Amino acid sequence: VQLQACGGGLVQAGGSLRLSCAASGRTFSGYAMGWFRQAPGKEREFVAVIRRSGGDAYYGDSVKGRFRISKGTAENTVYLQMNSLKPEDKGVYWCAAVSVSRAYSAGYSYSTPADYDVWGQGTLVTVSS
Repeated sequence: VQLQACGGGLVQAGGSLRLSCAASGRTFSGYAMGWFRQAPGKEREFVAVIRRSGGDAYYGDSVKGRFRISKGTAENTVYLQMNSLKPEDKGVYWCAAVSVSRAYSAGYSYSTPADYDVWGQGTLVTVSS
């Protein structure tokens, strides 16, 4: 399974960007797909996740009310709509997927990078002030 993320770019503060992520390859029993980001010198940060079944979504505190994660019509596709972008939103954004088996394992946390099975390549988001 491979994840392909795209949509990053340069935007002014207050602007919007839409990231997309699509899974390809063998059939993946995905439980959820999410987004993480990492700014220079900082740890990878949870941004958002959406369950494949039901569509429940959860967000990191720093993006609540500004970002929206959604599923695409194609299976295993997810979008991240980012509005009211701030300079502190700058960083490399990754999409990731977690399998059903891992999601139901003891100690699973949707906000923990290590609890995701598959990662895409990063896409850079730059927000100018």
